[in-house]
Amino acid sequence: MNVPPVVSLQFSSAALAAGSRFFVFKNLSVYQIQPGWKLTTAQIEAGLSLVRFAQCGATQEKSVGWSEPRGEAHAMLAEAVNGHLLLRFTTETKMLPANVVRRAAEERIEKLETQTGRTLGRAEKRDIREEMRLELLPRAFTRIAHTWVWIDRAHGFLCLDTASPTRADEVVAALLRCLDDLELSPVQTQSSPAVQMSAWLIAHDAPGHFDIEEECELKATDDSQAVVRYSKHSLNNAEVRKHIQNGKLPTRLALTWNGRVGLVLTDTSVVKRLKFLDGVFPDSDPADTGGESREEAADRFETDWTIATGELGQLVPELIEALGGVAVTG
Repeated sequence: MNVPPVVSLQFSSAALAAGSRFFVFKNLSVYQIQPGWKLTTAQIEAGLSLVRFAQCGATQEKSVGWSEPRGEAHAMLAEAVNGHLLLRFTTETKMLPANVVRRAAEERIEKLETQTGRTLGRAEKRDIREEMRLELLPRAFTRIAHTWVWIDRAHGFLCLDTASPTRADEVVAALLRCLDDLELSPVQTQSSPAVQMSAWLIAHDAPGHFDIEEECELKATDDSQAVVRYSKHSLNNAEVRKHIQNGKLPTRLALTWNGRVGLVLTDTSVVKRLKFLDGVFPDSDPADTGGESREEAADRFETDWTIATGELGQLVPELIEALGGVAVTG
């Protein structure tokens, strides 16, 4: 089986809880913080303040920066709760479709050619297209995206809510510019998830506090690329084992951890559809939160964040251990 022995570990998740919760992690990419990094929360706050998010200007296509995790203007950019830090990286992008610019430019070019009685040159047409882009930008729709950053000092992890390498690189680059002496490296494990998941399925037994659920995808490694999917189906059967013995590798496997967190582990080291199960968070009705006071909202923020990091702070190290532990490099 042509599977690399060392892989980067990333996680993807759905909302941490129901709509009443503060934290909506859709993805997590896990990095190791190199030993010796000792910036205080105040120093981190000062560094992030150098790149505080501001909305796009009239002709600005994109704006990035750090915004307040609580969503309150001028609040802290680095929220510290029980030794964990929460940051939020915000991107605003102007949505200006190329075909809109092209159509507007063509109309102007046609009008000018009619007025002047000549065909405009290539350079003139290029300048007109750029002029139209700048004219249309102030009227363009904008899209705002947030990337949560969780710093777990106890375990030396920094987690991003993205599975996109490009997005992760952008956020990491912003962090390194803002925070002195910070060194990060993607967490790498000794074993491939595909190899480990194969072993778990054959034995129908996952390590530690993980349990195999009823969803799986197997894919052939030969040119056929044949795919077999199981959903709401027991995976403890001879058919699944035969597929694996014939060369198909798991690309996706549903698991639960400790009866408290559900997830889907993939062969690319991305964990998707991570969700907290019933009983993890205190019962609350989203409709009841609209009238809560500022103090109540602050308490709920800290409670939710403490519970979420308490669970994930145990799950992440155990998953890394289940994949053979952190790879030794160098």
